[in-house]
Amino acid sequence: MGGAVVDEGPTGVTAPDGGWGWAVLTGCFVITGFSYAFPKAVSVFFKELMREFGIGYSDTAWISSILLAMLYGTGPLCSVCVNRFGCRPVMLVGGLLASLGMVAASFCKSVIQLYFTTGVLTGLGLALNFQPSLIMLNRYFNKRRPMANGLAAAGSPVFLCALSPLGQLLQDHYGWRGGFLILGGLLLNCCVCAALMRPLEAAGVGPGPQRPSRRLLDLSVFRDRGFVVYAVAASVMVLGLFVPPVFVVSYAKDLGVPDARAAFLLTVLGFVDIFARPAAGFITGLPRVRPYSVYLFSFSMFFNGVTDLTGSTAGNYSGLVVFCIFFGISYGMVGALQFEVLMAIVGTHKFSSAIGLVLLLEAIAVLIGPPSGGRLLDATHVYQFVFLLAGAEVLAASLLLLLGNICIRKRPGAAAKEEKGHEPPVDDRDGVDSREVEQFLKAEPEKAGEVAHTPETSV
Repeated sequence: MGGAVVDEGPTGVTAPDGGWGWAVLTGCFVITGFSYAFPKAVSVFFKELMREFGIGYSDTAWISSILLAMLYGTGPLCSVCVNRFGCRPVMLVGGLLASLGMVAASFCKSVIQLYFTTGVLTGLGLALNFQPSLIMLNRYFNKRRPMANGLAAAGSPVFLCALSPLGQLLQDHYGWRGGFLILGGLLLNCCVCAALMRPLEAAGVGPGPQRPSRRLLDLSVFRDRGFVVYAVAASVMVLGLFVPPVFVVSYAKDLGVPDARAAFLLTVLGFVDIFARPAAGFITGLPRVRPYSVYLFSFSMFFNGVTDLTGSTAGNYSGLVVFCIFFGISYGMVGALQFEVLMAIVGTHKFSSAIGLVLLLEAIAVLIGPPSGGRLLDATHVYQFVFLLAGAEVLAASLLLLLGNICIRKRPGAAAKEEKGHEPPVDDRDGVDSREVEQFLKAEPEKAGEVAHTPETSV
């Protein structure tokens, strides 16, 4: 497939690392908040939905799972739409779809209808906002990219802190139908964020020659071994990553905790996450740390998996609060690093296609994760087993990424010496440039200003 990229921006334009980029960062912050917080905030309504429709945990978990699956699984579709129409138009349509889905859900008469409205329509709308906003953010930031990604990722916990208690409040006063209707109205703010996504333009440059056409979906990233290792590890990770936040509120209610205090657990998790994401982004952006971001990402997954395993021993509300604190730290680290590492692996020009393909692979795992946890809970009625399974899956992902990276980076000594001679000099005054990070991670010489992608490419 081929086609012109409408919203790509002029070739060779340096990312401003500021200016209008801060407005783009604000929009990405809001979009990220809605995209990641909504599937968790909707879980506040699960008990009420179970009573009204007479369904079990696994049936209600499908709502969040389908929503997340649409957010992830439509990645290639989003890549094609962005490369064909541009980020801003795609996001405007996505905001309207996300709002329409929640408004329609408030009139549903069965859980199947909820799957289609809240899951499919709202999930697709959020997907059409989330991926383009990340693409625009990474066009506007280069040297400050880790910090920008960390600040944008902080939108998830900030909105979780707000949406979880807001959802409980709306349910208490207006029921789940009224709550869904009001949340649908809030999602119209995605259209406002879309208006902020102004394409980059070269200052003082006329129309000039037409940009070369590019593929709407670049599948050549699968020839990059580093990308393949990352995609597989990320897919295994999301099998268990989203399970604890979906079930922790129901776990507390099952222990006899009042609804308001149970919903407060997500607020605790989100509050800690607020500080963890920018902090992780700041640390990753340090010149001495940035080249090793993949190892920091692997550690963050390991930390998250261990937290799930130890959290399975929580038998009271205090124990769940402690679990949410440590889960918030590790979850925030994962959220801040995942797309920064992907960008470092594939480079700027292939990021729009790479993120779409990664999200598609992760969608299968997302679709399986929460429902499998719900089915395990229905069969055993023991929440500890759900947390143990989630922890084991995230731990396996961290080891896969670490070992895969170590194996790929084993290069012959002569080749390593030859490549070392091609490394560009580092300008300490400006910090670490993203291309230097890609150069280090891949251990490959640059060709015509772009990192070469070969079967020997490493994470």
